[in-house]
Amino acid sequence: MFTLPGKESGTPTTCAGPASTQDLGSSYGHCLEGECSRKPDQKLPELHGVGDPVMFSDSSYLSSRGRMIKWFWDSAEEGYRTYHMDEYDEDKNPSGIINLGTSENKLCFDLLSRRLTQPDMQWVEPSLLQYADWRGHLFLREEVAKFLSFYCKSPAPLKPENVVVLNGCASLFSALATVLCEVGEAFLIPTPYYGAITQHVYLYGNVRLAYVYLDSEVTGTDTRPFQLTVEKLEMALQEANSKGVKVKGLILINPQNPLGDVYSLGELQEYLVFAKRHQLHVVVDEVYMLSVFEESVGYRSVLRCFFLQDFGMSGLRFGTLYTENQDVATAVASLCRYHGLSGLVQYQMAQLLRDRDWINQVYLPENHARLKAAHAYVSEELRALGIPFLSGGAGFFIWVDLRKYLPEATFEEEMLLWRRFLDKKVLLSFGKAFECKEPGWFRFVFSDKAHRLRLGMQRVRQVLEGEAQVAEDPPACKTQELSDQRR
Repeated sequence: MFTLPGKESGTPTTCAGPASTQDLGSSYGHCLEGECSRKPDQKLPELHGVGDPVMFSDSSYLSSRGRMIKWFWDSAEEGYRTYHMDEYDEDKNPSGIINLGTSENKLCFDLLSRRLTQPDMQWVEPSLLQYADWRGHLFLREEVAKFLSFYCKSPAPLKPENVVVLNGCASLFSALATVLCEVGEAFLIPTPYYGAITQHVYLYGNVRLAYVYLDSEVTGTDTRPFQLTVEKLEMALQEANSKGVKVKGLILINPQNPLGDVYSLGELQEYLVFAKRHQLHVVVDEVYMLSVFEESVGYRSVLRCFFLQDFGMSGLRFGTLYTENQDVATAVASLCRYHGLSGLVQYQMAQLLRDRDWINQVYLPENHARLKAAHAYVSEELRALGIPFLSGGAGFFIWVDLRKYLPEATFEEEMLLWRRFLDKKVLLSFGKAFECKEPGWFRFVFSDKAHRLRLGMQRVRQVLEGEAQVAEDPPACKTQELSDQRR
């Protein structure tokens, strides 16, 4: 992750108290994507500042803050918990749930297991078992800086003193929100977006998200579905300001999750100019930077990234921040005492990152080939079903348009369809979890082994073929494959 500092014109503004969901209107919500669901009949409560005597549950053991945190868990993790209680296993539980909802790369375990069990990975010395610099061991930050310099094609070598390492994406977003924003302030974020960011920025920092709503409508030959423009950014910023919400920054995900889209260099420059004009911090998440599997997709980094997703090791919990702002780096590093990595993990990651031959000659070519093949399979299955979808040639997922299967264009109907998939033992992520403004969009994750993909898509087909097509089909001009609109 990379941050570009915004210039403060004066003392940061502190809101007297975060407004409620109703106060902020439909553009400010708190939907959490736990990769799964929120209960359809469960209303989002009004969210209050820390210390306000609001009851989210009747637990006498928790503070009001604790009750709010528990509410997030109870309301957003239903599908994921159901999956873990009935997880598919080819031998032990062949009728279990196939998970096409969680964005993880399960295609290259063989490559990673062989590399991580090599003798050079098995090393212990006293310094690895003791407290280290909270920013991370210097040997790891040096390797991260070299790695980013090479793969992000930075114009000058990046500096290890600008690197901070933490235990994953959630910790990074949480730390940045806490050190960049006052309570009740907000980040702009285009929707649909990876919905768990809502929880990341709110639970510690009490920071909000101001949505930049995008839609699937194509208005001309030079536009595409869910396209982010400066005009839409300006409108969202003005709306937030009109409601008394101070916006402190802009969050961009590139390649985009769940769209799989990649911003062009020109678009990135426009967004950065917008942020500079309004003195906003910019936080750019490039978790899928090395998972652009279509050669025709031109990818440009803003010289920062997470990359454990690219290596298919999300369970290792390792993320990096690169920032030129030493105040930000120091403040985030102070929080690393709560979000640090063990010395042994740091050593293994440094060894992996410095093995450029293995990355370039073994892992990346094979990973891209497997991603491309899995993507092609799911794409063909969707075409055979006559289902429109968007695909930008990056990431682990396809953004699928199932609006025609909704009897009514409501999020309640979207949730009912999601439940029918889950009843048929396939877990997907529904559009509301990403704050998509149009009911009926789903994210299909394709980065899985062929036998699980085949079984998962068979179950998807069974659900869809059994659905009565009551709702009107959306206009054909509104949805098209992004692969046909390469920039």
